[in-house]
Amino acid sequence: MGIAELCILAVGLSMDAFAVSVCKGLAMPKLSKKTMLIVGGWFGSFQALMPLVGYFLGYQFRDKITAVDHWIAFVLLVIIGANMVRESFSRDDDGEEANAALDIKTMFVLAVATSIDALAIGITFAFLNVHVGWAVTFIGVTTFVIAAAGVKIGSLFGTRYKAKAELAGGIILIVLGVKILLEHLGLL
Repeated sequence: MGIAELCILAVGLSMDAFAVSVCKGLAMPKLSKKTMLIVGGWFGSFQALMPLVGYFLGYQFRDKITAVDHWIAFVLLVIIGANMVRESFSRDDDGEEANAALDIKTMFVLAVATSIDALAIGITFAFLNVHVGWAVTFIGVTTFVIAAAGVKIGSLFGTRYKAKAELAGGIILIVLGVKILLEHLGLL
């Protein structure tokens, strides 16, 4: 996986965190840099941690399933991406409401919820040619920046971009899954 693909993957993975950050920003008409750093820190840390955990889980089974590794990566990416696309068209806000709370319990739950897809991506890293240290760092930093910006955008503009961010993230993950499959089949 090259730097361009990793960059696209990092942006795609960060879209859930961006959407939740926008919702956080809605409840914060006066936004401080400290708040942006807190939100970005929570989401960025978990987006970096979860693929690392996934990588170590996937690495344990790597030798047993290398013949189908590209299919696993393809299926996981397409399922995650399709779910994000589906959620982007959902009229229901899934109970999300503008909530300015930044307490540990609230942020922990949100950070875990938005990084579950990153866990699955980490599993695919075990089957791909990826330097996992660089990958998780890049994903974490990218998510940190995008989530911090999301809080600011939410504070300024509201939820106008939430669905579009989820749609874009889903499409990005589906395209990456198809690309991985086509490369392994020798069609790219």
